[in-house]
Amino acid sequence: MDLRSPCSLCTSIHRKPAFYRRSPSPNATNYPFRPSKCRRKTTSELQTAVEAAGRADRSYSPSVPSHKVTVHDRQRGVVHEFLVPEDQYILHTAEAQDISLPFACRHGCCTSCAVRIKSGELRQPEALGISAELKAKGYALLCVGFPSSDIEVETQDEDEVICITASVYLSHKTS
Repeated sequence: MDLRSPCSLCTSIHRKPAFYRRSPSPNATNYPFRPSKCRRKTTSELQTAVEAAGRADRSYSPSVPSHKVTVHDRQRGVVHEFLVPEDQYILHTAEAQDISLPFACRHGCCTSCAVRIKSGELRQPEALGISAELKAKGYALLCVGFPSSDIEVETQDEDEVICITASVYLSHKTS
């Protein structure tokens, strides 16, 4: 499946990928954004951990188990499947394989990369952006998530996660 993803310059300058932003007005005097020159073609397909490590210029250790991660990206209508070693973040490994997933902070503090776990297990000791109640309901953050088994997840709308967080907070406050 052929996908288009923004280059790292777009995401670092604008903090959100190009497809989440409006094109700047023709009168814009700051950064001259040209989406046709800024995108690169990528494919989403299952890759071995050795291939992924080679593309990321990282050494691959066969002693560290890898797990198949399946991400149903609801916003883009795409399903990504890729292998992630247990000792690496899911988001970072996806990016090393040229797979574009939603994110913002990369530190587990927001909910832009929030997913709902459909099956499997993941460790997320640094996920500060979601409460223990949301974790118990099966929500996770890809930017600070390590797979513990083969896992299938579904991306969530950030507003949806914020509403769930607010409702959990309000239910505790009124109790």
